[in-house]
Amino acid sequence: MSLPIGFTDHPADLLRVGQGFSLAAAPTDAAPGYSGKKIDGAETLAERAPVLAQLQEQLFAESRFGGQKSVLLVLQAMDTAGKGGVVGRVVGAVDPQGVKLKSFKSPTEEEKAHDFLWRVRPAAPEPGMFGVFDRSHYEDVLIHRVHGWADEQELERRYAAINDYEQELVDSGTTIVKVMLNISQDEQLERLSARLHDPTKYWKYSPTDLDERQYWPAYMDAYQRVFEKTSTEHAPWHVVPADKKWYARMAVQELLIKELGGLNLQWPAGDFDVAAERARLKDA
Repeated sequence: MSLPIGFTDHPADLLRVGQGFSLAAAPTDAAPGYSGKKIDGAETLAERAPVLAQLQEQLFAESRFGGQKSVLLVLQAMDTAGKGGVVGRVVGAVDPQGVKLKSFKSPTEEEKAHDFLWRVRPAAPEPGMFGVFDRSHYEDVLIHRVHGWADEQELERRYAAINDYEQELVDSGTTIVKVMLNISQDEQLERLSARLHDPTKYWKYSPTDLDERQYWPAYMDAYQRVFEKTSTEHAPWHVVPADKKWYARMAVQELLIKELGGLNLQWPAGDFDVAAERARLKDA
């Protein structure tokens, strides 16, 4: 696996959750494996965007001729960690007709009447699609553990159900890239303050953001449990330092390029006689 320019090690290797992983020991204000600075990272992001775009186009094109592959990016994080920036700056660089974006908010009354995965299954990407869950099915184990809305037995059932569901997706041809953007409490406070001092960002602010900060240790514990229970061989987690937005975006971009690049995507040959069509073109 070749390294992208500026990287001494691939983020896929450095950021993957493995045996004995500790979220408490994971950096938030670092750029693991990258030797450059912010300005270099911005250039790298721009230079690598066409690579990701071409891979996504190949994925989409293959499906038009029977390909069954798809990709699902699962984004989880505390508020202000930069999920929107990843969607806009990384995913936003590819063709939107091949993207399926879903953000899971508080469930409706109808959704509450069903099992927690009921609303998730229809949102999975079809063949050829680049799916993005901006918040995901993991909300149903994270916030439920933090606020005590589900007991330990139910949480264990949900972890197992998530693993089974993700295995089903993989078996059907979906490559899953799970990312937790790891922001510090201090950085989150700065970003919340910035929103309250900029009228153009009021729409991003919610009073509940401050309310949930009170539960920070509980959330970190809940994330640690998620990693221990659901970081599997078929769908591993990657924890990306998020205090530096430029690094987080670049790292997620590289994770996606690596996974898409490993799918051996091919441009479809077409279902017509190329030579004959070229001859016809001369008389058109």
